[in-house]
Amino acid sequence: MDKKAPRCIVAEDEKLLAAALQRELAAAWPELDVLELAEDGGAALDAIAQHRPDVAFLDIRMPGLSGMAVAAAAAEVSPETLVVFITAYDQYAVDAFERGAVDYLLKPVTAERLAQTVTRLRARIGDASRHAGRTAQVARDLAERIDASLDEPLTWITASTGRATRLILVEDVIYFRAENKYTLVATAEGDALLSRPIRDLLRQLDPKTFRQIHRSTIVNLRQVGSVERDDSGKGCLRLRGRPETLAVSQTFMTLFRAM
Repeated sequence: MDKKAPRCIVAEDEKLLAAALQRELAAAWPELDVLELAEDGGAALDAIAQHRPDVAFLDIRMPGLSGMAVAAAAAEVSPETLVVFITAYDQYAVDAFERGAVDYLLKPVTAERLAQTVTRLRARIGDASRHAGRTAQVARDLAERIDASLDEPLTWITASTGRATRLILVEDVIYFRAENKYTLVATAEGDALLSRPIRDLLRQLDPKTFRQIHRSTIVNLRQVGSVERDDSGKGCLRLRGRPETLAVSQTFMTLFRAM
């Protein structure tokens, strides 16, 4: 019987870079099956949990969850998935690689460097689970260093309430929820609409305060009263200042256990 083809997901929010990497992978590793192209960290973690691929190529800086955060959570939901970081920040990537937990690709990815990575991955597929704990710890350690280098987070937004426009401090937002091409902004004083998709908003929120809990929802952790989980692993959040609860997908509950 033929050996099962290796499978991967690619997480890169720049579409041109994602397409270029996919072309390079097709040339360097023809039998590799690219299952999904994820455009943000939340989608990447969902894809890893769903497909349990052999390899995940993760951009370090993505909207929502960073590649490091995804790697740490992936070690729990899919311990056999090998992680390769894609980054323009070689000081972090080299550190991670030298500690033996992951491989890395510097942007722009070259055919020669990708060929080395493919050779290394082929040798390690099937023996990844014993490295999962170490990968998760390295990812968490480096995530703190990378977060410190990010641009200043968003501090205020303008959103619409009917015909009026409100100036809202981001720290007063309880949660954001996707509403088609708009984003609902929930505060203690009521709701407003932001004329930009939630995916774009993810880039500018402070990851220490705002956490994605579902593909369509971001919550302010300071506004969470309690976290509850049912027998299936799904959870919900009870909020301060709002009567409704927010659903947490089973995949994202992993992130709350790590808090």
